[in-house]
Amino acid sequence: MAGFELHTRRVHPALRPYVADLTGYAYDGEPPPLHRGLPSQYLTLVITLDDPLGVAWPDSPVQRFDTLIGGLHSTAVHISESPNRSGIQLGLTPAASRALLGLPPGELASTVVGLDDVLGTPARVLTERLREAPTWVHRFDLLETLLLGQWADPPAAETRAEVGWAWRRLRETAGGIGVQDLAAEVGWSRRYLTDRFTTEFGLGPKVAARVMRFEQAVGRLRQDPNAKLADLSAELGYADQAHLTREWHAIAGCSPRQWIAEELFPNLQDVPLTAAAQSEV
Repeated sequence: MAGFELHTRRVHPALRPYVADLTGYAYDGEPPPLHRGLPSQYLTLVITLDDPLGVAWPDSPVQRFDTLIGGLHSTAVHISESPNRSGIQLGLTPAASRALLGLPPGELASTVVGLDDVLGTPARVLTERLREAPTWVHRFDLLETLLLGQWADPPAAETRAEVGWAWRRLRETAGGIGVQDLAAEVGWSRRYLTDRFTTEFGLGPKVAARVMRFEQAVGRLRQDPNAKLADLSAELGYADQAHLTREWHAIAGCSPRQWIAEELFPNLQDVPLTAAAQSEV
């Protein structure tokens, strides 16, 4: 495995409703040939600092991007045939899609697009400036300054309050609240909530709940790859270990143990930080 550096910064307080993490990565050799980008509650923004990043949905051709934005999704995306060795990645909340891109997150769901296709020239200028910056501190400063300027004013269109409430409740419970209970809390029918929620986020509330519970399982295995799956299943509310394994196959395309054994590409959102050299700037 190539040597790997990871550089993180806790984002400015004003950005925390929009940006979950700000991370720089760099390999000193060839990255592994395949990595599964696992679903989560965040959109993903990547700005490469050298060669393009290769991305493909299963059974689809690889596309290469200098900058990309990936929406919410419920199945893993593959990072492969990728010469990229360094870049910056941000985990964006759904609210950031409207604030930064002027789009509801549902328009980006289950897809990856070039950031320049959405923002045009500003995305290309940002990439050039970040590549010219001499240190990670300079790059993070530049990016934060840009984002603070972009989000100085509230977004023109806000998520409907009831839909935002439903999203927050799913997050608070890690997907543990049922759709019928969500609908009752906001005073809508189950069908109406599902329609409005899916339009806004691109995933229905039941699918979003599955992703959030899966994301919690990923986090537990990051912390302890030797955890007993039967215990993990019970802790997270799966019916049994077989249920957990079926969910992993459906979402990640492999079993939990296969994922642990095969993941050699320490992608920022999916691998324990202890796997890499780390610094916080």
